[in-house]
Amino acid sequence: MAKPELVLAEEKISAARTKLILDKPFLGALVLRLELQSSDPSWCATTGTDAKKFYYNAEYIESLKGAELQFVLAHEALHCALSHFARRQHRIKHRWDLACDYAINPILLDEGLTPPPNAMVLGEYRNMSAEEIYPLLADNDSSETMDQHLYDKSDDPKEGGNQSETDESHAQKTKTGNQSQETQSEQSSGSQNSRANPGQATVGDDPDSIQSEQDANPELSGPLNTPPPTLSAQEIESLQEKWQQRLAGAAQQAQQTGKLSALLSRFIDAELAPALPWRQLLATHLNTTARDDYSYARPNTRRGDPAIFPMLKSSQVNALVAVDVSGSISDQELNECIAEINAIKGQLRARVTVIAIDDKISPGFPKVFEAWEEINLLDPISGGGGTDFRAVFDWQERLDIAADVLIYFTDAQGTFPDQAPSYPVIWLVKGKAGVPWGERIQLN
Repeated sequence: MAKPELVLAEEKISAARTKLILDKPFLGALVLRLELQSSDPSWCATTGTDAKKFYYNAEYIESLKGAELQFVLAHEALHCALSHFARRQHRIKHRWDLACDYAINPILLDEGLTPPPNAMVLGEYRNMSAEEIYPLLADNDSSETMDQHLYDKSDDPKEGGNQSETDESHAQKTKTGNQSQETQSEQSSGSQNSRANPGQATVGDDPDSIQSEQDANPELSGPLNTPPPTLSAQEIESLQEKWQQRLAGAAQQAQQTGKLSALLSRFIDAELAPALPWRQLLATHLNTTARDDYSYARPNTRRGDPAIFPMLKSSQVNALVAVDVSGSISDQELNECIAEINAIKGQLRARVTVIAIDDKISPGFPKVFEAWEEINLLDPISGGGGTDFRAVFDWQERLDIAADVLIYFTDAQGTFPDQAPSYPVIWLVKGKAGVPWGERIQLN
């Protein structure tokens, strides 16, 4: 039998989920995908998720107002729907966790939800992804997230806790009532149970099914004494696919009820669109500038077939690379970008001119590199002033031959020319600022 305080917490969570389903069906549908699991306060101070369950401290739940609890539930569900558990890659866990919270909370605020006192919200990060926010955070930021991201183990060995499960901890979980294997078995047969009992819906894997099994069986297990094991690579891949399906299904259901806001609609479209890394986008744009064409010129030979067949001829590409040295682009990011251009330019037979600039061209520039030369900026680049993009375009206009393409590394915060040039411009942008014309590629 569950303890009285657990019953109160469960009833409060159930009421908050019902309210979300009625008022915010998109968020409510996602929330119902997470199985509820009460957790011991010794390791769960507030709430958390491992992309499979919603872990909660009953005392913390009781401290929240109903509107605040809706925010907390939706917060955990969006971590899963946005696949934050699969997107960290090389990034530092604590800094990544902060970036994920900063990305989610403005969305919920814009949807009219009420944040709890410990929610982290900064208006400057509105409409930015966790990947965009991450490099803007200080390395030593010691802020604490409002929840625990239990799908990933900590980078700090002193924290311990969220490590892979041992046999001993597994036995302890079983003893304290963790029935995840039984739940998975019940979920796999959910569709059959639903047909047998029309009044009882199950969570299943069908995106159209949003009712949690626990609504039909409110008797929950006791608090979980230890954190769940972190996800394996196979689990991450499987869960990412499932949550993408659930995201699309929840959006469709909300749209049918007429309760999907324009903000969420744009957000969902962006999430479900195929995301291409900036390197691939840059390569695609540069390849379109390659001056490959067919020539019908007569071959320089006196023998052979007299017929003249078209032959593919390639001309050298003149690429101009401008680097904003006003302080917005770090040395590491600059080196990564230069390395990528080095890899691409050999394939395109590109002659690259590099210009370092803030409000004026830096001493020692431009520097010209032929197709067979490696771009190598060994000397430190001076800069740090304001950004005036016009200087690069004015310099280019004074030349007899226009560039085939201009690639500009910047935060896009500065003075732009009034009109776009005749040649294509690719902006590799760090941050959220827009550009008035040209092709914008998100650098981070």
